[in-house]
Amino acid sequence: MTIAYAIETDLRADEFIDVLVRSTLAERRPVGDVPRMEAMLRNAQVVVTARSEGRLVGISRAITDYVYCTYLSDLAVDRDFQGRGIGRELIQRTHEATGPQTLLILLAAPAAETYYPHIGMEPHRSCWMRPRPAG
Repeated sequence: MTIAYAIETDLRADEFIDVLVRSTLAERRPVGDVPRMEAMLRNAQVVVTARSEGRLVGISRAITDYVYCTYLSDLAVDRDFQGRGIGRELIQRTHEATGPQTLLILLAAPAAETYYPHIGMEPHRSCWMRPRPAG
């Protein structure tokens, strides 16, 4: 199995939504709101993809200033392709593209909390969020 990685600036929302569903990340994303999903892609500075035979099997979507911090807002790998190093490679390529001197930050999905220490990431004991308005 060969995985092709690329930075994609014109990824379609339907592909993005499909891989989110196949990864379980769709449970925490507004996948039913296609214009919002399109805006999420358009407004990210870096979108790194992983494809197998042309099919999108992984994605990393990041927001960054390229010099100080990078927020990895989405990391999703199709359940059928997990455990093959794709997530680790997406993180590495994202960090390289955004500037390896930046601090890479992400909020882990509950099911993935044990994954990140395994690939060398460190937990942070303090994270503060302002919830989105209802609706």
